[in-house]
Amino acid sequence: MAEGKIKNLCAPIPEELHSKVSAERERSGQTLSQYVTWLITKFYEYEKGSVKMENGETRTLAIQIPAELFDELDRYLEAHKLKKKAFLTDLIRKALDEAKAAE
Repeated sequence: MAEGKIKNLCAPIPEELHSKVSAERERSGQTLSQYVTWLITKFYEYEKGSVKMENGETRTLAIQIPAELFDELDRYLEAHKLKKKAFLTDLIRKALDEAKAAE
């Protein structure tokens, strides 16, 4: 990412989230500035649906759901300007992370 002017971003966050971010940042070997810049950039790429699978490998997941639920999902995604793939991938990731944390 090309760097131009640098601005400071400061926001209080829950202690548990702070600990998680700090641990992941340490694992990445990046400075806090580098890691937060990467994190925010990835978030916006993900929201636009432009994030690619890191290893280039993908699998198709196809399910059938009631038409009413499908239509409700489409309305929600349109209203919030979200991509279906990004939304569902995020839901799955969150559910798996929660299940892993509960174990």
